[in-house]
Amino acid sequence: MVLDIWKKISKKQVDSVYLLYGTEAFLINETKQLLVDNVLDEEEKDFNFSVYDLEETPIEAALEDAETFPFMGEKRLVILQNPMFLTSEKSKGKIEHNLAKLEDYLSQPAPYSIVVFSAPYEKLDERKKITKELKRKATVVEAKKLNEQEIKSWVKERAEMHGSVIENDAIELLLALAGTNLFMLTSEIDKLALYAGDNLPITKDIVDRLTARSLEQNIFTLVDKVVHRNVEAALRIYYDLLKQNEEPIKILAVITGQFRLIYQVKELARKGYGQQQIAGTLKIHPFRVKLAAGQAGAFSDEELTRIMKLLADADYQMKTGGMKKEMLIEMILFQIKGR
Repeated sequence: MVLDIWKKISKKQVDSVYLLYGTEAFLINETKQLLVDNVLDEEEKDFNFSVYDLEETPIEAALEDAETFPFMGEKRLVILQNPMFLTSEKSKGKIEHNLAKLEDYLSQPAPYSIVVFSAPYEKLDERKKITKELKRKATVVEAKKLNEQEIKSWVKERAEMHGSVIENDAIELLLALAGTNLFMLTSEIDKLALYAGDNLPITKDIVDRLTARSLEQNIFTLVDKVVHRNVEAALRIYYDLLKQNEEPIKILAVITGQFRLIYQVKELARKGYGQQQIAGTLKIHPFRVKLAAGQAGAFSDEELTRIMKLLADADYQMKTGGMKKEMLIEMILFQIKGR
């Protein structure tokens, strides 16, 4: 797993060749940054650090750099971006790569260089000889979306990097409030750890007080208040959103999206789909499916159908100026509660 590779890099146990591939940009960027921070001293970066775009530079030219002995240091770090030749896609550029040279290099990498292939692609072409060879010889980081358990482990690890401990119920709340975007979570965990310091655990209360809510997360909480028939709390969240200059029509769209998700999760679960299958079908993170499934149990099919019609009618009235926009959502919340 990527966390294990990060631990090794942090201990300066680095390998000669890395292959980072996948669409989770945070994992790729974080791995590259860890290598930069742990392989080179600040003064070495000007001499022993290179980045090449393989859509503009032939692989043999980049490998010549990797074979050049480091200047004023022990290691050279060479990052190779966009190795399209590992995929089945056609390269946009007109660069011809001497892949035989790459095969030769992989058979005997320079002992003083770390070469990193950064491939932000969902899939590599496993039929190609060079892909097979690189995956066999390199340390591979598959930058895919982390599942719920992996995200929770990652949150703990990130807190521990700052000398902090985060409690399990605090992790649950953090994911519910901040979502599963790793860039956003990193910012939140770093802030929480700084607040807690070395002496305090990061508790659920600290997370609740300090975590920034996105509009989507605020709406999730608003819907959750409605689920539990606490319309007063739902209205407080709504009024706070208005104070933050969120447009009623946008708020309505996100509320509608959350109820649509609840409806879809309920329907797919009835067809026998598991949470992972539902996430794959709807192309969303499994944690969002888990949260929506928890809310779905509070509504019958008839109630959800009625709510979706209420929301559609409100959307029509907003767009045709039938009633004051702010009041429409207030009425919707009262009508949903009275289901």
